Amino acid sequence: MHGGPSFKALSASTLGLTLSLSLSVGCGRQDSPPAAGPQGKPKQEDTRILETGAEALQSFEPVSALDVYIDGFHAMKDHPSHTMEAHHFCRAGNEEFMQCVIFDANTTNANMVGIEYIISERLYETLSPEERLLWHPHNFEILSGQLVAPGLPDVAEHAFLEKKINSYGKTWHTWDTEAPEQKTLPLGPPMLAWSFNADKELDPLVVQERDKRMNLDSARKREGRQDMIPKAHPQGGVHALAPAFPGRVVPSYVKDRDAPDADAGP
Repeated sequence: MHGGPSFKALSASTLGLTLSLSLSVGCGRQDSPPAAGPQGKPKQEDTRILETGAEALQSFEPVSALDVYIDGFHAMKDHPSHTMEAHHFCRAGNEEFMQCVIFDANTTNANMVGIEYIISERLYETLSPEERLLWHPHNFEILSGQLVAPGLPDVAEHAFLEKKINSYGKTWHTWDTEAPEQKTLPLGPPMLAWSFNADKELDPLVVQERDKRMNLDSARKREGRQDMIPKAHPQGGVHALAPAFPGRVVPSYVKDRDAPDADAGP
């Protein structure tokens, strides 16, 4: 892997030490603030006092258990040109199931804008054909470097995302804080989100802006993840957005299990 030793050569104890050292020196994450805030009157002093008391006395176990941060991009399945950056804060229920709360930023004033459930390939196989239409594939997101775990050292990020190869996500966005008509309130019905599954679907300038803002290098991450390619299986939904992106370029390692004849990569 570029930028560090291969995860395959690391023991669990070595990986744990890598993470511990990273925590001791700071994660190095760059803040990504929200573009807007909700309508409403500013908090009053008594509200702040109540919040402080609640924080000291109440349990927040469900949200404090969110322990993995992932950043990526979604297209709305019914409106593929509509793109959102999604900051996922997640908890793994087990090796095959993860649930995430999605925010529009990674700071304390971030707005909650959606949810995502992530399942393994094996669990996807148990779904009905109708249900599968709601679950997007993850392989291109991972292998292209679009999906990142900000702040993690390369070796830990690689290990985590390698476990998510061949997984699927079901995502609903409930608030588009970048849309003028929704900037300050979550209006309208929830939108089913989808993944980008080929080059030239997501505007590269969007990725470049994210990388600059968060001190990331998606191109380097893409290079460092090529060793995951042999593990990538054909996935459902790879061509779901194809009509909206006629100039898309599908890498040879991205295959659609439901429409193999549509695959054409360099």
